[in-house]
Amino acid sequence: MDIAVADRDGSKLGVEDVQSRPDTRRIAIDRVGIKDIRHPVRVKDQSAGEQHTVATFNMYVNLPHNFKGTHMSRFVEVLHHAREISVDSFPAMLVEMTARLHADTGHIEMSFPYFVNKRAPVSGVESLMDYQATLIGEYSHGETTRWVRVVVPVTSLCPCSKKISDRGAHNQRSHMSIRVRLLEHMWIEELIAMAEAEASCELYGILKRPDEKYVTERAYDNPKFVEDMVRDVALRLDSDARVGAYVVESENFESIHNHSAYALIERDKHAGPIART
Repeated sequence: MDIAVADRDGSKLGVEDVQSRPDTRRIAIDRVGIKDIRHPVRVKDQSAGEQHTVATFNMYVNLPHNFKGTHMSRFVEVLHHAREISVDSFPAMLVEMTARLHADTGHIEMSFPYFVNKRAPVSGVESLMDYQATLIGEYSHGETTRWVRVVVPVTSLCPCSKKISDRGAHNQRSHMSIRVRLLEHMWIEELIAMAEAEASCELYGILKRPDEKYVTERAYDNPKFVEDMVRDVALRLDSDARVGAYVVESENFESIHNHSAYALIERDKHAGPIART
């Protein structure tokens, strides 16, 4: 066996490449790679053009049954090829990673905090709201599939509690998650707006007393079960031609129970299974 491998300068090092040894178990691996590595990124911003943030990456490829292991360092090399990664360069990085690892399929998840400047509903005071966004790319045999996911914190107020109570109704903070397979460009802000429009009320970073009165009464006048919120968002996504498939989730962190209420709708508008992440 030739145990010499080339370094970056092309010279030979007397170190065996163990990952390239053959494997006799004949079991292929669907995803192998690295998780939770952080790197600076630039993200398109609908109002300001772009914003700089730090993303956490998960990077995987498939591994054929006859290879013992993959080359983990090559994932990091692909990631650090550019000082900053942008949304525009994300698909090319996915293809590069798959080629560098000599794989048939590649998968990258890029998760990052995304900030939106919001005005309070009455006072107009400005503050930043952060949302957790994720770009998901899948490259397989020459075809690339893109998904965008955003988690939106909102308020939900229970219709049943409002109906049966003489005074008030219980409400809670909820997380609505929208994951879409895009056929055309869509702003992250558009997905955030969909979720906030179908909640009992949206959230704000800063609220003055008149704002607090508004959001409290807004939620009371707009009660929503967890089922209502996912169905109403699904209706919006059904009618949007830019969306090929979607998964909508809502988790209500109940204020009168020690458990959450949860609902999910998933649909491929062009048929076929939806890959879970």
